[in-house]
Amino acid sequence: MTVQSIDPKELKHNPNITMTESAVAHFKKQLARSEGNAVRLYIEESGCSGYMYRVALVSQAEPGDESIAVCDDFPLHVQGDAITILKGTEIDFRKDGLNELVMFNNPNVTGECGCGESFVVEAEGEA
Repeated sequence: MTVQSIDPKELKHNPNITMTESAVAHFKKQLARSEGNAVRLYIEESGCSGYMYRVALVSQAEPGDESIAVCDDFPLHVQGDAITILKGTEIDFRKDGLNELVMFNNPNVTGECGCGESFVVEAEGEA
């Protein structure tokens, strides 16, 4: 058994949150149609399981947000107190026929509700 320690200060400087090329292209298109110049990723306590991802097109970061350079064209502002839950998340965009979906590949998720709208993150040792 190994013990993993996380330095919260280091995590804020390198949360390893990324976007695929298709997600970057999708958000560039959305930003071109809006008054925003950045994307904000945050979570809310909601749904059947606990948390829901939220994305907004914004003009500036909210107080406490961390700004991450995922591409040269726009910044990604991430809710500061959600960094530990979002650490390592890859944001993807998929198009299947008429359906379009922003997906979050989050390695910290330990369970999702049946409808796919919310997720749960449990620390090691919790049951």
